[in-house]
Amino acid sequence: MKTGFRGKPMSANFRLLVENARNMREHPTEIERLMWSLLSANKFGVNFRRQHIIGDYIVDFVCLSKGLIIEVDGEYHNADEQKEIDAIRTQWLEKQGFTVIRFTNEQVTNNMDYVIQTIENRL
Repeated sequence: MKTGFRGKPMSANFRLLVENARNMREHPTEIERLMWSLLSANKFGVNFRRQHIIGDYIVDFVCLSKGLIIEVDGEYHNADEQKEIDAIRTQWLEKQGFTVIRFTNEQVTNNMDYVIQTIENRL
């Protein structure tokens, strides 16, 4: 069996999550690239990770020291079924002690001042 962090055995599901996270980091959407350029510039004085595994989920961006998760939602997040999935995911992450904030692609593209202010307020 393959080992992962600190030599612990990796489940098949975790291996798949690792591969998916790596793929998403290597091939971000344009909006994710834009958001990462903001977060990785250390403008907020904290470190963020992108496409980070938490439980059975891969979150878009997370500041572990502040427990803040930032999700950037494309158009498909407007579908009713996806809204339900997102709500379950957010609820689970919040039970783990994280705060989850979501921005639409349009907000990141057209209202970066709002995005920055929202992140600063949460930090």
